[in-house]
Formats: sequence, structure tokens, C-alpha cells
Amino acid sequence: MSAPEKHSFQAEIQQLLNIVIHSLYTDKEIFVRELISNASDALEKLRFLQASGKTILQSDLPLNISIEAKKDEKIITITDTGIGMTHAELIANLGTIAHSGSKAFLKSLTEEKKPDLNLIGQFGVGFYSAFMVADKVTVETRSYTGEEQGWRWISSGGGGYEIEPAPDIARGTKITLHLNDEQKDFAEGWKLESIIKRYSNFVPFPIELDGKAINTMQALWTRSKSEIKEEEYNEFYKYIGHDSEAPLLRLHFSADAPLAINALLYVPSRNMEASGMARSESEVNLYCRKVLIQPKAKNLFPDWLRFLKGVVDSEDLPLNISRETMQDTSLMAKLNKVITSRFIKFLDETAEKNPDTYNKFFNEYHRFIKEGVVTDFTHKDGLGKLLRYESSTLPKDQRTSLADYVKRMPSDQKEIFYLLTTSREAAESSPYYEVFASKKWEVLFLYDPWDEFVMDHLREFDGKTLQAADRANLEVEQPQKRENELSDEQSKGLAEWMKKSLGEKVADVRPSKRLVDSPALVKDQEGGMGATMRRIMKSMNKGGGEMEPKLDLEINPAHPLIVRLENMRQSNESLAGKVTEQLFDNARIAAGLLEDPRTMLKRLNEILEQALAK
Repeated sequence: MSAPEKHSFQAEIQQLLNIVIHSLYTDKEIFVRELISNASDALEKLRFLQASGKTILQSDLPLNISIEAKKDEKIITITDTGIGMTHAELIANLGTIAHSGSKAFLKSLTEEKKPDLNLIGQFGVGFYSAFMVADKVTVETRSYTGEEQGWRWISSGGGGYEIEPAPDIARGTKITLHLNDEQKDFAEGWKLESIIKRYSNFVPFPIELDGKAINTMQALWTRSKSEIKEEEYNEFYKYIGHDSEAPLLRLHFSADAPLAINALLYVPSRNMEASGMARSESEVNLYCRKVLIQPKAKNLFPDWLRFLKGVVDSEDLPLNISRETMQDTSLMAKLNKVITSRFIKFLDETAEKNPDTYNKFFNEYHRFIKEGVVTDFTHKDGLGKLLRYESSTLPKDQRTSLADYVKRMPSDQKEIFYLLTTSREAAESSPYYEVFASKKWEVLFLYDPWDEFVMDHLREFDGKTLQAADRANLEVEQPQKRENELSDEQSKGLAEWMKKSLGEKVADVRPSKRLVDSPALVKDQEGGMGATMRRIMKSMNKGGGEMEPKLDLEINPAHPLIVRLENMRQSNESLAGKVTEQLFDNARIAAGLLEDPRTMLKRLNEILEQALAK
């Protein structure tokens, strides 16, 4: 038998190996995925050649990957029946770096003196990950062409490698790893099985570990929707979503442009955050050609979609990304935008075609949609279409979209009006609603404290400004004076007196042209923040002094209480002053702006005492 050929690694390979072998890695198990991915690629290439009519050596060999673990000997072997390699290909593939940019990367790495970076895959060097765990690596391979005998490649990761004939081997490649003492646990069958199922469970070729079939679950997202039964979808969801209940919604789609994407996304039937659980984490896994790139991939979706579970597979991901933590931020941003837009479109289509199902979704996940409006400027308008609110023109508990609201708007209405309130009853009895009821204009009733932020960020929909009802400058159409209504002069005089009586508590007092049944209301002089925002700002300003809003008080000249107050201030100014303060506080309560009622209650008792004394 002839002596083995001795070869030196190309300088860049030597430099790379030194870094790989002597650096600390937190994810050494990645070598299993890399070697299985290489085996799968070799099988895929052979399948393509077979389909092209090429003559294949040992064409009856099944296309599969076989793995053996010998715990006592600290040995792992990974064998595929793929295209194999010739003598020249062994040297080219395992002795040099042919990828552009590799030398520049190594140069910058050395200059920056960062040997502990996660190198594996920075430029497609998956095979060399074997040296993270092995003292010695042997590669036995034979090319599909049959023009050459088999060859054996041997290296300990030092200065070079040896090549010797291996005449009796079958087509394909067999890699033997002689594990070092620190990594000998990788030869445990249970550990290897766990790693394979985590990263390579959907590789399109059978994987056997010590004779046991491992990857029995199909990559459902790569199949045509017409071929998949409902039970298969649900079974896959239970597997990947770790959920015993069937999902509420499912989106299975493929796209070729601007990126090649196959995705299968699920919405769980229950929102776990609403159940008092901790903040959710995305459970969408990122794959490239059925090989796991990132479990629970970060930045794949915006944070407001963290309730999703499923799979996104993109062939456009460069292989180097599979070992980085998605350093290619521009590509990730593009992928994020494409699949997020597609999911929003899916929700919009569901709302149109199956409103009952969409309402179930909105009941569970409305807070996430609202969070998206506030935080995701890119998709804000699309998310606005998904909002649903009760309306003054619809029965209680029935909700409308903003688009349907716009369709119902009369021609003389230019804005979309909404009222932040605690309940429908409170909304319909609110002084701010009276002018809309008189005009028969629709008002959206918003009960969630978050809705104030949502409307402030959305600002407009379909070219129509979103306007808070309590900030709208509208007048009730009143063709004639109402019975016992104060004259303009009396109203003006009373307003001036009330302003003087209230002092610094108000910015202005004036007769109102929008009240029908209520005696008074307050308006933010600057048209600024609502009650929820004020409470938050006030809590943030602890120790920094009070942030009392500048309010205007509007009075209803036709309301009996206001008419009697005008008479009372002439005969009992002291009591009239207390009533004025009470009216102001009542209006603040209606606006959600009175937080401490103690002073008001004391005054109210005094008023009752004086009233009962008569």
C-alpha cells in the first residue's frame, strides 16, 4: 500500500482552524447540524443529477443519512449516499477557502483581536465545526462518477492533512469524529437525537441514528396546501407549538418575490398574556431549506406579533447566516416587512370572509393589534383596518371597523369621532355625546385605556382625522330659545362671575353651544391629552409638582340648575359659590379628570346641609 499523501492547509484554513479549536463556544452542538446539512446538500445534488439522466455509480443505493454513536470509543460517524468527492474535490473543498471575502474577514478578525466571536458559518465553513469537538476527523468519500476509487482524508486540525486510497467504499461520504475528552458526551445517543430533532428534524432525506429513524415529521410548510389535511395541520401545530388545543387561525403561504419564502403560521386559541402568564416570546422558528437557522427567531416579526407560532423558511438566507445571530440586518428587515405585511393582509381577509372568527381573534389579541399601531410605524395604517369598536349607531356589543364607519358618514361630517369612556351607558349619558346625538352623527365608544394612545398615534384613517369627542368644536342646532333659558347677557354675566369664583382652577368659563341635557362640561384649553395620558404623565412627575390641566368650563344656559344658579348668586352668593365649585367638579368627574374626591364630598355635604335647612 502506497504511503499517504501529506498536504498543508491553505494559510487561511490554518488560521481559521486555530481560532476554531482554541476559541470558546457556547454552542458546540452546532457541528451536528452543519455536518447533516452538508450531507443533505450532497444527497440533493445527487437527486438532481439522477433527474437529469446522468449515469450514477451504484444507482440502487437509497438516498439517506446514517449516524452512529459509539459512546465507549468516543466516536461519531455521519454517512450519506450523496455525490461524494474526487481526489481534487477533497483538496479544493477541505483544504482551501474558496469563498470570496473570507480572507478579508479573517484579517479584520485578527486585527480586532476578537478570537471569541461566533465564527462558525461566517463564510460557510460548516465542515470545520467538527474540530470544535474532535481531536481527529476522517473523511471517506467516493464520487458518483465512478471514474475514481474512494479516498480517505485524515486530519487532527494541526498544520495539514493526509489523503490515502480507500478502494472498497461505497458512493457518498462518511465522516468519522474522534471526540476529545471534554466533548465525549456528544456520543451519547439521547443527546445526539435531541440535537438532530432540534435542528435537522425536517431535512428532506431519512436520518437514522443507530438504526432508528429520527426525522419522522414532515416539513409541512413546503407542501402544497391542497395536499394537506386539516388533521395534519393541527398535528403539526401541536408538535411545533407545544399546545394541546387546536389553533384559532392558520396562515400557510409561499412567495417568490421579493424573497423566496415558505411560511406556516398559527395563532393559538388563547392569549397566554391575558391569562396572567409572563410576557410571551416569539415561537416562530426560522429555517433555510428545512434546516433550523434560529429557534424562536428574534427580529423575524415585530414584537407585537410575539403571540405567533410556526415556521418561516427562506431559501434566500445566505448559509453564513445560519451560524450567526442573524447579523445581516438588512435582509432580516426585508424578511420582517414581507411576512408581517402578509400576516396583516391575512387578518384583514379573515375579517372580511369570516367575521365571527375574526371577532374571536380580536377579543383575545386586541391589545397586540393596538400595541402595533403605537409602536410599528411601518404597518400602522394596515393595523388601523383591523381595529374594532362599539358605535353609537350599532346595538350594544356589536363592533364596527373604521372603514365601515367611514362608509356611513354623512357628507357634511369630515372627521371620525370617538369617545373614551368606561361603558356604553357612561358614553350615552356623557355631556360630550349630546351634540353628536342631536346631529345624529356616529361616535365610536372606546373602553380600553390603551385606546387613547392608539388614536393619538393613528391620527387619521382613509384621509379622515380621528377626533376625540370631548375636544370637538361643535354646536347643537337650536332654531329657537329654550324655555326659561338665560339671555345672552345673563349667560355672559354668570360666566364671568363663575370664573371669578373659581379663580385659578379654570382658564375660562363661557356659555356652551353644544350642551342639551347636561348643565356643564369641561374642555382642555389646549386640546391636549386625555385622562389616561394625564394620569400617566402625573405618575411620571412624582416629586416634580402637580401637572393640573388648564380647563375651560362650559355652562348650559337652558339647564334648570344653571338658571337657578343665576338667581342664587343674587340672593346667596356664598352658597352659589359652593354650587359653582360642585358643578366644576361634577364636570371633571364626567371627563375622568377628578382623582381625589375628598374635598368635593366635604363641600357636597355642606351644600346638602344648607339645602335641607330651608
